[in-house]
Amino acid sequence: MTGPDAAPLDTSRPHPARVYDWWLGGKDNYPVDEELARRILAADDTAVRGARANRRFMHRAVRTLAEAGIRQFLDIGTGIPTEPNLHQVAQAVAPEARVVYADNDPIVLRHAEALLHGSAEGSTDYVHADVRDPDTILRLAGESLDLSRPVALSLVALTHYLDDAADGDDVHGLLRRYVDALAPGSHLVLSQVTPDLNPEAVGRAAALFTRSGTPFHPRSLGEFSRFFDGLELLGPGVIPVTGWRPDSQDVAVQAEGVVPVYAGVARKV
Repeated sequence: MTGPDAAPLDTSRPHPARVYDWWLGGKDNYPVDEELARRILAADDTAVRGARANRRFMHRAVRTLAEAGIRQFLDIGTGIPTEPNLHQVAQAVAPEARVVYADNDPIVLRHAEALLHGSAEGSTDYVHADVRDPDTILRLAGESLDLSRPVALSLVALTHYLDDAADGDDVHGLLRRYVDALAPGSHLVLSQVTPDLNPEAVGRAAALFTRSGTPFHPRSLGEFSRFFDGLELLGPGVIPVTGWRPDSQDVAVQAEGVVPVYAGVARKV
């Protein structure tokens, strides 16, 4: 486990990872997180369905890439551990797979030990750092991963917390910095809330997040697709999250109603 010491845990205001944990049925959240999670769910009844669909998309994408021969994974914005974790999915296919998790939430750091119990043949590590600091994340990840070889980089349900401003997060430029540092044959795995499929409910949820102190940036299909510029999309391309190579559970969720989240996986050629 590498990176700076965690900042003191702030339970006076909600944190996206803990709100997400509540939607997933986890126990590592606080009353302030549950309050916001319930308010958002009242404003957007797809929130729980979307969180769980996001999680299953991660499982399918990681399994797909491991089956295709990828043996290194860098997961940024890991969140609070919820089994099966990414390394468990990857190492079930390829026990020798190496995984690095990165997050800047102190509560994730406290639970990092749960992330590090991987296969004997592979390795898992945790980096405590912010997605906005790619130099630090890549440097520390490079202690466990060989960045001269292909890596699967995943930012699942993270980019909607980052803005587009050139003097702010510059999320598209930020992702280009990560992708540019990766070897050919690497893959980018993304999902992102969109206003396209349920604009009124997503707008209400975004306003609640913003008022709680967490800026939230739903993106259109065109804006989300820009993340994959210059990369080779895997089929079926950019698509609502439950439609990306769905299994039977996702087909059932599709029948329940819309999930306003886009997803995609692309290869660096």
